[in-house]
Parts: sequence; structure tokens; C-alpha cells
Amino acid sequence: MEPQALTTPAAPGLLEWGVAARALDGQPQSGDLHLVKTTEAGALVAVVDALGHGADAAVVAQTAISTIERWTGEPLVALLERCDRALRLTRGAVLSLAGFDEATKTMTWVGVGNVEGVFLKADPAARPARESMLLRGGVVGYRLPSLMSSVRRVDPGDLLVVATDGIRTDFAEHVVAGAPAKAMADRLLQRCGKGTDDALVLVVRYRGKA
Repeated sequence: MEPQALTTPAAPGLLEWGVAARALDGQPQSGDLHLVKTTEAGALVAVVDALGHGADAAVVAQTAISTIERWTGEPLVALLERCDRALRLTRGAVLSLAGFDEATKTMTWVGVGNVEGVFLKADPAARPARESMLLRGGVVGYRLPSLMSSVRRVDPGDLLVVATDGIRTDFAEHVVAGAPAKAMADRLLQRCGKGTDDALVLVVRYRGKA
């Protein structure tokens, strides 16, 4: 069963995105959820992995997604702090956020735990051509570390791929840059899914506004 998330279409023309996900075998629900949402600046992307599996983990993940949905527009660090407060007295979660600002042509990202993000430039001559999100150790709702977001310039065709720990860490090696985002997400789940945990991979291609 594919997890459900609060998803609002991103700004027309700004992003192309696709997600592929599955719950751990034997579990009716997944604790891995995503959000892609339009903001005043551009768009917000979130991937949440609640600790554990099953219905209880799904509730925690949905609480985090709902919190992000409610407070969209706040700085990413502030969003993480709100999630931390919302998830206290729960099992907690790890999550990563990315915000796209169309006016400045930038992406800001931040993560706590092991929801990995990889940013791949469309221009193969760009240096660096690939970067990994700087993740801070901790658990949202239990042990939030000191946080600092980082900013990257984005150009049309650049890719952001975000994956939970049900996906092998070498997933970026299997990206086919020109493929549609949804087809790429399906491919990564099929090729890199571990099968021992909930799994979710979100592929986002920045287009910029027409």
C-alpha cells in the first residue's frame, strides 16, 4: 500500500516531481511520508520517516506532515522546531526539508537523522556536480540538534532526490538524469529498496517558471 500524504501541486512550471513508496511487508501503513507544497516564495519539499513501522509510525509521520503543512512559509529551521514540539511524547521521527525560492533561484535544505538528500546539477561541468545534504544526528521530537540550513543555487534541470533509510545509500548512482521524475522514483525504489523497512524516494526536478 502506497503511503498517503498531504500534497498540494507545486507552482505551475516550477517543479516536476514524482514519488515511489511502499510499506514494510506485513504492515498496512507506512511511517514514511512526503509533502510537496506551493509557498509564496516557490515550493516546499518534505520527507518524514517516523521511527518504527505500522499504524503507530504512520500517525507520527502524519503529525509531522500536518505541522509542516500548517506552518508552511516559516524558515526551515523554525519548521523543524515546530515539528519537534509536535512530536514530543511520541516515538519521534527523522526528516529532511527543502525550500525553493523562485525570486533568488535558490534551494535551502536541512535535515535531521538519516533521510538522505542528494542534489545533482543538470550541467555536467558544474562543480560540484553532486552534493549530499548535510544531516545532523538526532530525532525530531526527542533529541533535536542545533540546526543550520544551507543554500544552493538552482538552475533548470537540476535534480533533488530524497530517500528514507529503506532505500540503499547508493541510490544516486542509479539516477537517469533525463527520465521523468515519477519514472525515476519508481526505478530507484525497485532497484534500491532494501525490503527490510518502509521505503520512500522523492525525485524533484527544478524547472523554473516559464
